[in-house]
Amino acid sequence: MTLNPTRTGFLPVLRRMGAEVDVEETGEDAEPRGDLVVRGSSLRSTVIEGREVPTLLDEIPLLAVAAARAEGVTRIRGAGELRLKESDRLAAVAANLRAIGVSVEEYSDGLEIEGTDRPLSGRVDTYGDHRVEMAFGVLAATPGTELEIAGPPAAAVSFPGFWDTLSRLTAGAVAAPGPVRAAGRRPVVTIDGPAGSGKSTTARTVAERLGLVHLDSGALYRAITLATLRSGVTDDELATLTPQAWRDFGVGVGAKGGRLEVRIGGSAVPDADLRSPEVTARVSRVAALPSVRECLFDLQRSAAAQGGLVADGRDMGTIVFPDADVKVFLTADLEERARRRLLETGGALEDADGITGAAAELQRRDFQDTHREHSPLRLPEGAVVIDTTDRTLDEQIAEVIRLVRAAESAHGA
Repeated sequence: MTLNPTRTGFLPVLRRMGAEVDVEETGEDAEPRGDLVVRGSSLRSTVIEGREVPTLLDEIPLLAVAAARAEGVTRIRGAGELRLKESDRLAAVAANLRAIGVSVEEYSDGLEIEGTDRPLSGRVDTYGDHRVEMAFGVLAATPGTELEIAGPPAAAVSFPGFWDTLSRLTAGAVAAPGPVRAAGRRPVVTIDGPAGSGKSTTARTVAERLGLVHLDSGALYRAITLATLRSGVTDDELATLTPQAWRDFGVGVGAKGGRLEVRIGGSAVPDADLRSPEVTARVSRVAALPSVRECLFDLQRSAAAQGGLVADGRDMGTIVFPDADVKVFLTADLEERARRRLLETGGALEDADGITGAAAELQRRDFQDTHREHSPLRLPEGAVVIDTTDRTLDEQIAEVIRLVRAAESAHGA
């Protein structure tokens, strides 16, 4: 784990509560790294407030569930920022603790939690928040606790493999929240196709009109590319990064206004930053790396666990969501795609050289996408092919909406 001092403020608090936690440094990469050695121990209450809060803000849900098993009343103040995260974390933690029998007082900027050694049981909700999900996963692993963890899975946003790791540590005693496939579940829709076929615009509009969430996979790859630039990673160093190193850049998503907002380190990334010339020049190289695709795979899958999502890309229906409810493959002839690409970049259709140049670039991209060693562009099994060459944008959107509504009717939504 990282031993960056700005991210380890929760360790002194755990020790103050009586936890036996030792750190074994294993060296440095971009920052100090090491392993934690933890031994079982009894916990006591503490006070968390003031200047230490910024060093452990994201870990407060974890400390709150630890407080539920500590002797005495733990007081947390100065954490009002938690109400503005992926969920209102103060409210989510308080509601879940009350639901399983823990006495909690909720304040505008914190909580007071009365610890107990009584058996705890009941149903808790992730609220689609990775921190809440993981905190109550840890609590579920403690003796005398039987929890049903429900709600949209989200742990992979920051810790892909969290539930597998916890399952190994608890001999399978803790179950991950799973996708709900029941009547009324909104569909997962994938839209794949070559560059310039209208995937992103179609996916975004379909999601808006049907009240679904839009997952722009291209924005994720742009965000992780931006993170490398911000961190000073050179072109030669890209291929040497491991999946964990890519995860450490902190790229994630959070629901906002019917779409999944791309974030780095918990902060939203402006679209202008994602589409800067520097990102555009590097993103294809980054997206081709297997370690990057592995890093983002769980993140994308977790976003669709509860359905109600439209995803566009080149491997959404083949690799990421092979069991999607609706699969669409958009295509168009090269000249039409070149015209569209020229218009996107502000060019004029009268510019014959511009169209020729755009077509040549698309041909290069087509070859690259279909001949990639990992996750090449392919027609997904069961996908409906829509040739958009002679269709207006409204016509192709209407066709996809018809397919989605037909799928919803078939599943009783």
